[in-house]
Amino acid sequence: MSESIDCYLWMNSDWAYLGADRLDALARRHGATVRYMPVDLPAVYARTGGILLPLRAPERQRYRVAELRRWCRRLGIHVEPSPKFMCPDATLASRIVIAAGTGGPEVVALYKAILRAEWCEERDISNPRTLADIVTACGLDAQALMQRAHTDDVARTYGEFTDRAVAAGVFGSPSYVYRGELFWGQDRLDFLEEAVLRRLS
Repeated sequence: MSESIDCYLWMNSDWAYLGADRLDALARRHGATVRYMPVDLPAVYARTGGILLPLRAPERQRYRVAELRRWCRRLGIHVEPSPKFMCPDATLASRIVIAAGTGGPEVVALYKAILRAEWCEERDISNPRTLADIVTACGLDAQALMQRAHTDDVARTYGEFTDRAVAAGVFGSPSYVYRGELFWGQDRLDFLEEAVLRRLS
């Protein structure tokens, strides 16, 4: 049985985008399964003391930009710190990813494409047409996936993922949970890999 990693992410998370390729590569190296679980991060913040970016002190907002630039240089990835459509309502995007499943290459490609659309291509990921175009570009059936995304079942799952995240101690995105241990942020992927290696050794 393969090792399992839970990835809790907000579909507006620039940091989740920066960690996406490395998480996928980590899982492939060790034959691990990743369960991708989009969450309602504003709801998580409301329950764990988090503060949404526009409400943070200017000093914290400036430091976020500095850190993004550092990580972009290190990883060779471009992210626009303040894109044209920054952090719109991520509900539909989250439900579309949930409708596609919690794992597998199609889900990985889809969630990365949605994050890339916001942070690299400056597209509005709250717009259903934009999302349908992204789904289609990923080789998936946009009509079927959009219909499923609007079902009560997917809506409940979205709420359940958010509740599970809080129960697991999650307070930010991305967060990875492996065998009950929480790793917050893409800059903790090395520690996550060390934990997996210890288990496999």
